[in-house]
Amino acid sequence: MKECDSSIYNCNVMDLSKIHNPSGNITIVQSDSELPFRVKRVYYLYDVPGGSERGGHAHRTLQQLIVAASGSFDVILDDGFMKKTVHLNRPNYGLMVVPGIWREIINFSSGAICLVLASDLYNPSDYIRNYQEFIELKNG
Repeated sequence: MKECDSSIYNCNVMDLSKIHNPSGNITIVQSDSELPFRVKRVYYLYDVPGGSERGGHAHRTLQQLIVAASGSFDVILDDGFMKKTVHLNRPNYGLMVVPGIWREIINFSSGAICLVLASDLYNPSDYIRNYQEFIELKNG
């Protein structure tokens, strides 16, 4: 898994379109224009108990856009060498996470909804769930 593009520096916050309307704003995310991948799966995390963590894994090939659809949370990104924490709290910003990045999602606010757009269908073999295995794969 020694991939040069699998760095925390390749995980960036994207400013998603926001259309202002007096009756409520709208943000549109389209696979072919805003994202570098076609969306094949959408899921969301909600009702996360205070103090709980989600994530705690990496993906071999899956790309994701993570959005705080409501409330806020922090995403800790780890490429095996460096870490950075990204705070998400606006529904018109999304965090692109490239393959080969360990991620943990923490500090969920009350009522937070974590929306994830994924580049592929669920595949258990794409997950790396053991941190030591992740480090060994990163170091090749």
